[in-house]
Amino acid sequence: MSETTDLFIIGGGINGCGIARDAAGRGLSVRLVEMNDLASATSSASTKLFHGGLRYLEFFEFRLVREALIEREVLLTAMPHISWPMRFVLPYSPDMRFESDTPTSRLLSTVMPWMKGRRPAWLIRLGLAMYDTMGGRKILPATRKVNLETDPAGAPLQPKFSTAWEYSDCWVQDARLVILNARDAEARGAEILPRTKMLSAEREGDLWKIRTRNTETGEEAEYRARAIVNAGGPWVEDVMTGKLRRNTGESIRLVRGSHIVVPKLYDHDRCYFFQGEDGRIIFAIPYEEDFTLIGTTDADHEDLDAKPVCTPEEQAYLCAFASKYFKQPITTDQIVWTYSGVRPLYDDGASSATAATREYVLSMDEAPGAPLLNVFGGKITTYRKLAEAAMAKLAPRLGNDKGDWTAGVPLPGGDFAYGDLGKLHADLAAEYPFLTPAWLRRMVKAYGTETRAILGSAREAGDLGRDFGATLTEAELRWLMEKEYARTAEDVLWRRGKLGLRLSAEEAAAVEAWMAAQLAGKA
Repeated sequence: MSETTDLFIIGGGINGCGIARDAAGRGLSVRLVEMNDLASATSSASTKLFHGGLRYLEFFEFRLVREALIEREVLLTAMPHISWPMRFVLPYSPDMRFESDTPTSRLLSTVMPWMKGRRPAWLIRLGLAMYDTMGGRKILPATRKVNLETDPAGAPLQPKFSTAWEYSDCWVQDARLVILNARDAEARGAEILPRTKMLSAEREGDLWKIRTRNTETGEEAEYRARAIVNAGGPWVEDVMTGKLRRNTGESIRLVRGSHIVVPKLYDHDRCYFFQGEDGRIIFAIPYEEDFTLIGTTDADHEDLDAKPVCTPEEQAYLCAFASKYFKQPITTDQIVWTYSGVRPLYDDGASSATAATREYVLSMDEAPGAPLLNVFGGKITTYRKLAEAAMAKLAPRLGNDKGDWTAGVPLPGGDFAYGDLGKLHADLAAEYPFLTPAWLRRMVKAYGTETRAILGSAREAGDLGRDFGATLTEAELRWLMEKEYARTAEDVLWRRGKLGLRLSAEEAAAVEAWMAAQLAGKA
């Protein structure tokens, strides 16, 4: 029997790890379990953006957009290594349409019936003006109009697009964000237990009695906690009704978002925001230096047990959508990788997956005894605010009066001033002259100042041990296994990094074999 903790968190995605970090920093004892790898589901399958959600303005979700816009700059200052600003180019065409069930579309159809669902230029300008001002923008540059006939952003596009608007949002390495929150929580005293499944939990007076099983060893354990947070993501309802045996009228809507990755489609570093004739939108984003990421779809995902995949129909849809904008058509045979995630949105009864709210909902179970907080929905951009809101509900019940503290506090590797990334690059290039420019960029964007801890006293590449390909070395693998909870090649190549795009099948198998040998040696 382990000691009683204040908080037991179910789910190792961004919400669970963000709450664990916040709670541990307030001096609460925390234990977190995740049945698979951290960030193994929704939190590693996003579009990788810190963004306000421009299209959410059409749904009048002003509070959510404002909170997200403010958070972009708060997060940039806390993790300037794994996140960075991006400019988004929104080409304009009179053919653009709203989805018919958005509040904005319904309002315009009522007062301006001749519009017939169109997105007029004045409305886009109004939306972007709101986007620029709602969040008190300080770091990010403002919206500007772009002449696509002269600007490089117009070169890869069809000539029918002559005008665009360019606005600011931000990019983030989503799975790394989860890992760094977990590591910071652990550094502040939390116990992080990946590959540990919660079997059952029952109230015993003012405590929860919880049983778990390690999915690698089969070992079972029993814990006690003063409160439980159910941050199970897509499994939140399953955990609530199955493992916790709580009946509720609240439910989630599972929405699948799929993406494709193709070889680099253009040379500049800006993203595109494409609007379809069906009212949908997709992004085309520079990805891992040599690729372009295109997504996302919105489709209801009915079976929680079915692994989300980007279906052939979704692949064809994304290619056809993007091809309406790019001069060179995009075909499915260009796709080098696809991924798909299930977003657990709070079920507000919306008529379509796209219209379902992106607001998070925190529901406190009011049964007598130890507290239970269920977390519905949420998005990466607002994870920190969600954690603060969760603690606002839980801290008084746990007798903790420590205030909010996470705003601007750096995550591991992010302890340098925003705007000093170039200086960090220069310093590391001088300290480790054997690093190629691409290798250095990759390390800094993943590890920031902790790059030094990985490279240590190395004076040449050979000092880092075996090179598995694409600059992945034994030294980095050891760090990922010892510090970042990695156990398999998939954890390394497709979550904590994206070197799976560059390694051959034989090289990936060598990574898997080496990691298995390391684990066997520690058994």
